[in-house]
Amino acid sequence: MINKERLINEFCRLVSIDSITFNERKMADHLTAVFDEMGIELTEDNAGKYYNSDTGNLYGYIEGEGEPVLFSAHMDTVEPGIGKRPIIHDDGYITSDGTTVLGADDMSGLAAIIEAIRTIKENKVKHRPIEVLFPVAEEVYTKGTKVFDFSKIKSKETYVLDLSGEIGTAALSAPSIISFSAEVKGRAAHAGFSPGEGINSIEIVSKAVSEIKQGKISEDSTLNIGEITGGTATNIIPESCSIKGEIRSLDHNRAMALLKDVENRLRKYCNEYKAELHIKHTVDIKAYEISRTSKTVRNYEKVCNEMNIPVKLISTFGGSDNNNFALHGIEGIVIACGMNNVHSCGEYTSINDLIKSTEIIFKLMTML
Repeated sequence: MINKERLINEFCRLVSIDSITFNERKMADHLTAVFDEMGIELTEDNAGKYYNSDTGNLYGYIEGEGEPVLFSAHMDTVEPGIGKRPIIHDDGYITSDGTTVLGADDMSGLAAIIEAIRTIKENKVKHRPIEVLFPVAEEVYTKGTKVFDFSKIKSKETYVLDLSGEIGTAALSAPSIISFSAEVKGRAAHAGFSPGEGINSIEIVSKAVSEIKQGKISEDSTLNIGEITGGTATNIIPESCSIKGEIRSLDHNRAMALLKDVENRLRKYCNEYKAELHIKHTVDIKAYEISRTSKTVRNYEKVCNEMNIPVKLISTFGGSDNNNFALHGIEGIVIACGMNNVHSCGEYTSINDLIKSTEIIFKLMTML
C-alpha cells in the first residue's frame, strides 16, 4: 500500500530543506504542517532555549490498539548542508550534487515515518498507538533529547531510524563517548639565555602522550588525542600546552578507566617536572546494550523475516538518540533506513532502500 512516488517526493522535499544543527526551524515547520494535514498534532518543547536556538523537539501521539510504539528520526543534518539538491539517477540511487551532504541522515528516517503514517491514515489500517519524536541537535552528541521530558513517552518499545548500512541491519548496543581536555602549566623562560629556569609544558605533554595507547585499544574501545596546542614563540620555553581527545567504549566503566589512565600519565610527568595539571571531561553519551531476546528485537526480526530481508544485529561505535532513550528505561534499537557514506558529500540512498525501510515501519506500526 506504500505510495512509492509520494515517498520519494517527500524525501526529496525534506532533503531540500536547510536544517543544519541548531537551525531546524524550517524543518520543524514543514513536519508540523505535514502532520497537521493528517489530523495529527505535533507539540514542540523548549529544547532550543537551552542552546540559543529557535527550534525544539517535536512530539506526537496517535491513538491505536494494543501496546504503544515509538518511532524517532532527528531533524538536523551535518554541514555542508545548505542548499542541498537531491539528484535521482537512472539506476535508482539518490545523491547530492557533490557540493553538500545529501541529508539522508536523517531525512530517510523522517520520510519513512511520514509515508507509513500516511498509508495507515488513508487506508484506515488498524494500528498500535503510535508515538513520534523528531529531535533537534542529534548530530552534536544528542543534545536535543538530553533535555526532552521523557515523562511524555508511553512506549517501552522504540525504533530509532538513524543507522547506515543494508536494510535489515539493527544496532543493539552503542558506546559511551567521553570528550576530555587537559592543560599542563609549566613556566616560561628565555630559551637562549635562561632555558634552565623554564618548565617546558610541551616536553611534559609529549612524554605523557607517547605512553598513551591510541586507536583501537580493544574490541570495544577506542581512544584518540585529536588536538595539541602550546607555546607562544620559538625563543620562549612554552609555559602552557593543551590536548583534547575522545574515548569511546561499549563498556562505560572501561571508558572511565581509559580516561583515568590518560590523567595518571599526564600527572606522572607533571609531578616529575613540578608543573600543574588541569583536566576535565564530559560524558557526551552513555553506553547501552539491548538484549537480543527483547520484544523490540523479536518484533523487528519477525517483520524482516516476513519480508525476506536478512537481519543483521550489530554493535555501533556511533551514538544516537537511542542512548538517551535507554537512560530512561525505553527498550530501543537503531535501524538502518537508507543512508550510506553519511557525513560526507558522497552520501547516498536508493529508491529501493527507502521503500523497504518504509514497509518495515508500516508493518511495525500495524503489528497487533
